[in-house]
Amino acid sequence: MLVDKTTTDKTVEIASHYEKVKIELVEWQGYAATKSEALALTTGDWILWIDADEALSAELCKEIKNFREKPRSDFVAYKIARRAFFLGKWIKHSGWYPGYVVRFFKKGEATFNANAVHEGLVVKGKIGTLQNDIYHFTDPTISHYFRKFNEYTSLAAKQLFAESRKFKVSDVLLRPPFLFLKMFILRKGFLDGLHGFVLAVFSSLYVFTKYLKLWELEKNEDRNNSER
Repeated sequence: MLVDKTTTDKTVEIASHYEKVKIELVEWQGYAATKSEALALTTGDWILWIDADEALSAELCKEIKNFREKPRSDFVAYKIARRAFFLGKWIKHSGWYPGYVVRFFKKGEATFNANAVHEGLVVKGKIGTLQNDIYHFTDPTISHYFRKFNEYTSLAAKQLFAESRKFKVSDVLLRPPFLFLKMFILRKGFLDGLHGFVLAVFSSLYVFTKYLKLWELEKNEDRNNSER
């Protein structure tokens, strides 16, 4: 099943040529809410969730096709390793691989959380592990990265604000450099070469910007309260 409405790259038109693809047009309500609506529209016993910039490896396709032939276990969901293609290179370290994500689950045993960005599943039972990878074609260019960057950092800051998280100076002084060291040194991002360095820098900048936007939201709230 394909859930779409707002894309402009002829996704719906292309999918309509495949007889077995069920297409549902829904209004965009945010990442988690829209996916929750999509989940409610599914009819299968088991659900596999992938995003528009992801694809299944041939090995993972075969593994899932063989799933029905295997004896049932007590797992109600499975996590899958996600391999990211960043600026033209597969990232093998930096804390990004294997980067397990829960994507294959029994209907009725998992729901989407309410995160504004980087939404995920809340699973009611035990989680197993599939053996093969999802491919994530995350950022083909630097421009593409920063187009997402502004939206995602704003959503992340709004979520922190909604959770009554208070900004601290240490959030921008300590968190970004710590994340860089963790990704580039502790998680061996240096083995990814220049791509690993760029990824660690960009990720640190993401954290820096997210917390500055939280600070901005707090200042705006204080200003609005003082004007009442």
